[in-house]
Amino acid sequence: MTLYINSCVRKESRTNELAEYLLKKIGSDFVEINLEKESLKPISEDYIKKRTELALKGDFSDEMFSPAKMFSQAETIVISAPYWDLSFPSALKVFIENIYVIGLVTKFSQDGNPVGLCRAKKLYYVSTAGGKFCADFGFDYIKTLCQKYLGINEVELILAEMLDVAGSDAKKIITAEKKRIDGMF
Repeated sequence: MTLYINSCVRKESRTNELAEYLLKKIGSDFVEINLEKESLKPISEDYIKKRTELALKGDFSDEMFSPAKMFSQAETIVISAPYWDLSFPSALKVFIENIYVIGLVTKFSQDGNPVGLCRAKKLYYVSTAGGKFCADFGFDYIKTLCQKYLGINEVELILAEMLDVAGSDAKKIITAEKKRIDGMF
């Protein structure tokens, strides 16, 4: 199963356009989690207390664990995240906080190092930027989280940047990235 985590909020999102193109190339059925439509909230004291108590018992039957279970069981993951304020939309960070469950997506070894429990072999991070893209606080964060904590070793950036710079041809840039995607399959 391919999991599509959509953090785009605009109906005519160029990031979503690229992500949907990629999903067609992947070719399998996918499940979409549209973060704008989800009711995920930032972690609170009560929430973390309940989650920790249940996780320590190995009881992951509560609905709060559904996104983490979907994430951990997906074979391929696609995240669409427009480049906002040097990073990605805050809803994606809230999603990550909600899925980061010890016992479902990660665990700790005897020496305290994280051991990823996710099934996915690959995660695609799809982004677009009006100007120059900087990976430091968005893509690099996701890549490090996947590789060091979740067990997803292959993380690939799909990117169209400079879309809103005077003199740039946004359609041509998007088309060029779609051609690069074509070459991956």
